[in-house]
Amino acid sequence: MSREKRKPEILRRELVAQSRLFRIESLHLRFANGVERQYERMQGGHQGAVMLVPIQDDGTLLLVREYAAGTHAYELGFPKGVIDPGENADQAGNRELMEETGFGAGTLIPLKELTLAPGFLGSRMSVLLARDLYPEQRDGDEPEPLERVSWPLAQAQALLAEPEFSDARSVAALLLALEWLKMQR
Repeated sequence: MSREKRKPEILRRELVAQSRLFRIESLHLRFANGVERQYERMQGGHQGAVMLVPIQDDGTLLLVREYAAGTHAYELGFPKGVIDPGENADQAGNRELMEETGFGAGTLIPLKELTLAPGFLGSRMSVLLARDLYPEQRDGDEPEPLERVSWPLAQAQALLAEPEFSDARSVAALLLALEWLKMQR
């Protein structure tokens, strides 16, 4: 176990840039040892995000293939989205699952809360295992229909080797789900 360290003191905070999705702040910090440094961080404009690892009763994973602007490519990954105001992670997760795969989940199991690049990105994502799936489609906000891809859980290692399956959050979610399933046996 690590001991609790005293956080740096924020001496000054300045908004550097803002878009529809993000705010970039400049932070002037003083560390416990007296050293001062300038950092920049990007903050999301939402309440966090959620990613689901949906597993059907027959042991099939449900993934989606969707356009990713960051890589300008179609990527294969698990359903995900932001937590809207008034929602908790379970509610947002079930909504996103219905919008992106056409299924809802009777059971949602929290696996872990992840951060991505916490040195400069201030966002969190709750990873949930979705079980007891049932058909239910809701309209989403995607600009085009997402392709739902079924993948046998027994071939998870092949999924990890799939070039389109490269989002670190999806890779981590799969590994967390596999570990949880192993512990249940």
